[in-house]
Amino acid sequence: MSSKTVKILVVYYSTYGNVFQLAKSMSDGAKNAGAEVKLVRVPELVPDSVIEGNSGMKAGREVQKGVSVATLEDLEWADGVAFGSPTRFGNMAAQLKNYLDQTGGLWAKGALVGKPATFFTGSATMHGGQESTLLTMMIPLLHHGMVILGVPYTIPEISSTVKGGGPYGASVLVGPKGDQGVDETELKIAFEQGKRLAETAKKLQG
Repeated sequence: MSSKTVKILVVYYSTYGNVFQLAKSMSDGAKNAGAEVKLVRVPELVPDSVIEGNSGMKAGREVQKGVSVATLEDLEWADGVAFGSPTRFGNMAAQLKNYLDQTGGLWAKGALVGKPATFFTGSATMHGGQESTLLTMMIPLLHHGMVILGVPYTIPEISSTVKGGGPYGASVLVGPKGDQGVDETELKIAFEQGKRLAETAKKLQG
């Protein structure tokens, strides 16, 4: 097996900071497995005037101000990638979709083929589209030839969670105002998912 250090990218979008909390736990899990981790956020598309007029969005931006903005080169750098986005009517947010829509050049040269990819999300309500968001997030990466990675039931929190998290990926239930926060079970699922991503990337290196 290769002794090379695995490089894991956690790339996400978060409006109020909740998906960001999952992203940090995902990163911690990958680091726990010995990976070099890069945590980045995709560019914001919402006008500054809107964010400044919404206290929750303004607080969310503030807590993420130290996170670097993602580039397409980050995807090439990584041996494995975790993609995160809140739900938007059962699908990923436009911010992450915009980022992925720019990866045609990477697709043309097969830059992501064979790399493992995993996914995480958050929603305002219990049935607000977590599973459909996670599933539809996978579609662009299947076109890239990435290896789709879920969360197995050997992670016990998958069976005990009463809010977010399932076999398709970590998730968080945040309430209509996005202010319910992330609980320890949701964070643990994200941690184990990040750890599994790094371990799988290591195995795929041979």
